[in-house]
Amino acid sequence: MNETYKVQVQGLVDDLKAVFTHAGLGGEAGEYKLLTQSFLYKFLNDKFLYQAKILDESNTYENLLAMSEEDYDWLLEDIGTSTAWLKPDQLIETLHRKQNEATFYETFENTLNQIAIDNNDIFSVHTDGDTAIRLFDERLITDTISDSSKRNEVAKAIINLLARVKFDETIFSQGFDFFSTLFEYMIKDYNKDGGGKYAEYYTPHSVAKIIADILVGDDKPQNVRIYDPSAGSGTLLMNLASRIGVDKATVYSQDISQKSSNLLRLNLILNGLQHSIHNIVQGNTIIANRHPEKMDYIVSNPPFKLDFSEWRDQVETLPEASKRFFAGVPKVPAKSKDKMAIYELFVQHIIYSLKPDGQAAVVLPTGFITAQSGIDKTIRQHLVDNQMLAGVVSMPSNIFATTGTNVSILFIDKKNKGDVVLIDASNLGTKVKEGKNQKTVLSPEEEQKIVETFIQKEAVEDFSVTVSYEDIKEKNYSLSAGQYFDIKIDYVDITAEEFEAKMTAFQNKLTDLFQQSHALEQEITEQMKGIKYEWVEVFNFERSRTRVYRWR
Repeated sequence: MNETYKVQVQGLVDDLKAVFTHAGLGGEAGEYKLLTQSFLYKFLNDKFLYQAKILDESNTYENLLAMSEEDYDWLLEDIGTSTAWLKPDQLIETLHRKQNEATFYETFENTLNQIAIDNNDIFSVHTDGDTAIRLFDERLITDTISDSSKRNEVAKAIINLLARVKFDETIFSQGFDFFSTLFEYMIKDYNKDGGGKYAEYYTPHSVAKIIADILVGDDKPQNVRIYDPSAGSGTLLMNLASRIGVDKATVYSQDISQKSSNLLRLNLILNGLQHSIHNIVQGNTIIANRHPEKMDYIVSNPPFKLDFSEWRDQVETLPEASKRFFAGVPKVPAKSKDKMAIYELFVQHIIYSLKPDGQAAVVLPTGFITAQSGIDKTIRQHLVDNQMLAGVVSMPSNIFATTGTNVSILFIDKKNKGDVVLIDASNLGTKVKEGKNQKTVLSPEEEQKIVETFIQKEAVEDFSVTVSYEDIKEKNYSLSAGQYFDIKIDYVDITAEEFEAKMTAFQNKLTDLFQQSHALEQEITEQMKGIKYEWVEVFNFERSRTRVYRWR
């Protein structure tokens, strides 16, 4: 990763945030929209110019302005779907020259609006009701900046910052590590662990990398579908796509959060996966599943607890409910509806959505792997009895900074008819402070230890075991590695004479202790015999006589 360019891009993000804070948007919802959409415009603008110059070095900004309409159309056709199409009057440099217009903010947002319309077919996200969510908000400045006197000021500040920094071939040649770091930096204040009603957990990169490396292993997948039914901003999907190769994977996702879906779209664009944007769906995966096709790989960090009592009964009436939710639908508790185990629906949906030879990895509360009854156990029994389990990795506590829930990663492999790997990684990692919270961070070496142990199916003392499906059945379908670890017994080789000598020493010691105890009993008995009863008279401060009894 080029640190110079990393600092440059992060500096642009910081400067944009400063503009929005000055406009009174610090920490507000509108700030994240302005930041992500301004940055997206910058990225698409410079990516377009980059792709144009790849076709012909003479395709500079000035030459594009002078190009005939016919030649420009040919240019767009040659660029194809590698990036969004922009017209000369939509480029940042053109807007930069117009910034002194009386209503520049309208010019700015009209430009973004037209770019969204022109690229609607490829770059729109769809809801489960087929409503298109475009690249840019129609009234981005107007609806975000309530003070009309500040709209021009904000729009001018944005365009000046976007024009100042140039993204060139050095940046666009960077790989996944660069853009994933950039993306995480950009959204770190807007997609925190546990944020929002739908628990939009930001999956740590260490967890995402472990999942991707274990799932792919030594395989060389080609033309595969990868899917996340609760995608969030797409960390798991991006890591898996990068591991497989962005040209070898098509991404599918669904998430109920509009914010998450927009962030995922940005993530896909940054990482060269814009061909998959039309597969992003915003909506309720459980009751409105828009991806009925079977998947090669599924990754997910679903919400664990959530009140879904309003539509719980609807789940049971779905046409495919008996197959899709074979273990059952959680009942509505009399109290604490917000603790309904919605993850149980997601893990069943994932099993149902896999191809006959598909693989999946799901982040779940560790309690899932040992529950002795209920839906959790029924799911585990299904995985074991049907021989579609690869293993489990129990992660360290606080691997997510703001949730105290211990998590494990369940690996499903419908092809695995052999041994299952169970890893207890709870003792790995280093505790660090992150704000007010404590977080556990895994080192690269620890990540590699987990991955290699799992792939090679190694048994490592107090860390991992390999067990058969029959072994798991005998342990009441428990998937906790600790329940399979051998009990340690220390053996010492000694002769018969040495044994007799040790036993004699022990007996002598015991005899001595018993003698001391007997002597102490006698002393206490004799002292008790000397205790007598008597009374005495004392005077208090009021000179009155008081009778007091005492033992002596």
